[in-house]
Amino acid sequence: MKKVEVVLIPIPAMGHIVAVVEIAKLLVQRDDRLYTTVLVMHPTVDPSTTTYNESLAASTLPDRMRVINLPRVESITSDTKPTNWLSSLVEGQKPHVKEYVSKIRTQSELSLDAPRLAGFIFDSFVTGLKEVANEFGLPWYAFSASGAAFLGCLLHLQALHDEQGADLTEFKNSDVELSIPSLVNPFPAKLLPSVLFEKDSLTTVLEQPRALAEARGILVNTFLEFESHAVNSLSNGRTPPIYPVGPIVRHKRDGHDAGSEGSNNYRNIIEWLDDQPPSSVLFLCFGSGGSFRENQVKEIACALEKCGHRFLWSLRKPPPRGKREYSPSDHANFQEILPKEFLNRTAKIGKVIGWAPQVDILAHPAVGMFASHCGWNSILESIRFGVPIVAWPLYAEQQFNAFQMVIELGLAVEIKMDCRKNSHGDNDINVSAEGIMKAIKHVMEQGKEIRKKVKEMSRISEKTLMAGGCSYSSLGRLVDDIIDNQP
Repeated sequence: MKKVEVVLIPIPAMGHIVAVVEIAKLLVQRDDRLYTTVLVMHPTVDPSTTTYNESLAASTLPDRMRVINLPRVESITSDTKPTNWLSSLVEGQKPHVKEYVSKIRTQSELSLDAPRLAGFIFDSFVTGLKEVANEFGLPWYAFSASGAAFLGCLLHLQALHDEQGADLTEFKNSDVELSIPSLVNPFPAKLLPSVLFEKDSLTTVLEQPRALAEARGILVNTFLEFESHAVNSLSNGRTPPIYPVGPIVRHKRDGHDAGSEGSNNYRNIIEWLDDQPPSSVLFLCFGSGGSFRENQVKEIACALEKCGHRFLWSLRKPPPRGKREYSPSDHANFQEILPKEFLNRTAKIGKVIGWAPQVDILAHPAVGMFASHCGWNSILESIRFGVPIVAWPLYAEQQFNAFQMVIELGLAVEIKMDCRKNSHGDNDINVSAEGIMKAIKHVMEQGKEIRKKVKEMSRISEKTLMAGGCSYSSLGRLVDDIIDNQP
């Protein structure tokens, strides 16, 4: 039995690391011949990856799998321009990746029992590392942590830019609607990610879809039944083979969601949920980068108080004005940001928290709705646990995801689809309490049909990962390709 090793490298962002670690687990669980190593890159500016790896160290990894922290790239500081951040990271990590690959090669040459390196799986944001794979004569695959529809969107935009000479920056605030092959409906161009509207960042972003053309295949965190049109649109002969292997989501209490708050806060949250009726709680959580300024916080509080539904609100503190930070922190005192006496008036129906164990909350039977920023991981978690979303996107491709969930798939209700958060934690548009309350009431009081659709998709999402399911079969094809085509 020939043993082979695959090296996986995510971008150093919490959601991407979690997804890539889960893929590494799936691979070793699927085939006894496979070994996996996840190389975690560390910039100096984001401590979240360190927190993640500390919690991972306390959990048990499957046999034949390991997670290794690469040395930090000291040249990346808080002053590094966002447009240069990724390229600086990739360049700084190339020597470390080469050193690690050389060690694997040496081990396999010295011992017949050691696994032979078969190739790489690169996060689609760090495909600049393909030069390392090429240098060693190894195949590489890409992993898209976003959905198939957004992957198709990027490929379409790259073609518009490179082949038709379209200036994508002109789409900012335009009324243009795009016909994107991975979507059924026309897409408002103004909902594209902000990075596509600036010439410097646009150049960096378009490097990603260009590089994907060289991949041996592309893993996508989705499943065929969820994004059937998008997945099928990518099977066009021009794109490398697509492997829908999702939904890759964290499992309850698997060590990834330990958080910095410790077990006491976790117990308090779960015990509070245990006391609530089934499907009665609105959960508000806006991701690892989601936070609001005081005016918007007060509008949310007003909406929650007026609608009267039970709520669990993860309220995070934005970075100081004028300072670019990657993650919000917890408030020292919620009274300083919330309306006066709000906590007292809502004590019987609501709970305000900082950090949230999102997976465990969404999996709890008391939760009936999820007010979300529509990060792709959060969408998949909501689908996996059958919780309808009210969409409030903030940055990155979240506006696209919200459009897909609300318009394309009919699995979410919009709060405000064209919100944008800038790098200083501010939103261009404040959403009124009335707008927030309308969306909440729609799902919590008249959302029988959408709730039914989400529950059905939840059932399918579980089945697709089992033997005979589409994602199970897709992963099998990937494993066969890796083993049968090793150099």
